[in-house]
Amino acid sequence: MARRAEKLRRRRQIQAGVGVGVALVLIVLGTIYLLGGFSPKPRETVATGTCTWTLLDTSTDDTLVNTGHPPTTGETRSGFSTLTIKTNKGDIEARLDNSKTPCTTQSWKYLAQRNYYQNATCFQLDDTQKTLSCGDPKNDGTGEPSYQYANELVPSGPLGTDPSASVTISPGATTTPPPVGSNYYAKGTIVMINKGAGTNAGQFMIVYGDGSTLSNSYTVVGTITKGLDAVQAVAAGGATDTTGTAASAGAPNQPLTIQSMTVTDVPTSATPTPSTSPTSSATPTS
Repeated sequence: MARRAEKLRRRRQIQAGVGVGVALVLIVLGTIYLLGGFSPKPRETVATGTCTWTLLDTSTDDTLVNTGHPPTTGETRSGFSTLTIKTNKGDIEARLDNSKTPCTTQSWKYLAQRNYYQNATCFQLDDTQKTLSCGDPKNDGTGEPSYQYANELVPSGPLGTDPSASVTISPGATTTPPPVGSNYYAKGTIVMINKGAGTNAGQFMIVYGDGSTLSNSYTVVGTITKGLDAVQAVAAGGATDTTGTAASAGAPNQPLTIQSMTVTDVPTSATPTPSTSPTSSATPTS
């Protein structure tokens, strides 16, 4: 009977200890609950204000120039930048809107700093589209940098009385030819050449005249403020096709070669305004 009493006493001690332990656990759990410890963790916030570059394989495509890619962060997303293209026909300047095309501007800055465009001759003049195509270091329309990026700013409708309302950030916009008697891109606009949505790279077109037939599928880079007359002089010289015959679209008879390029941010106190009748900053030379 003494042994049974001892066992009963020990059992009661164990039960009491377990009870105290359970109580402590419940107190701890209750405290954690009250402090929000069991609330679902918020989802990790994905950083905004970044650019995405799709890398291309230079080992399997000899048209690509191995340029690496621009930084994925740190692009300017406010204010304006000034694009300066020094050519054999004089300087061309344009205003870039960093708030609407931050990644496009970032790409141009990057390629300009790497002298990617140096000695690149504009390779295609199209009198129907009113465009001069440039930006290929191979000078034949095949060369591109080793990355691509998405559309940023494409027209949502034909040009109207309010140019600022004629474009919108719309990477997946449906592309159509401009309605008869209208166009999507104003004279003096620089646009990216692409091979479909999301394939912007290094080549670009300068719209040198009114009435361009370009469809609304090209990202607007900026607006020329000086030097458009140099491009128009090249356009006036006409083009020839691969057989050497005069054609509405072909290699320009008057070469326009990029000597250097820079992209600089405009101080916030400055308010650059595009000229209504752009002029060259240097006397054109042959």
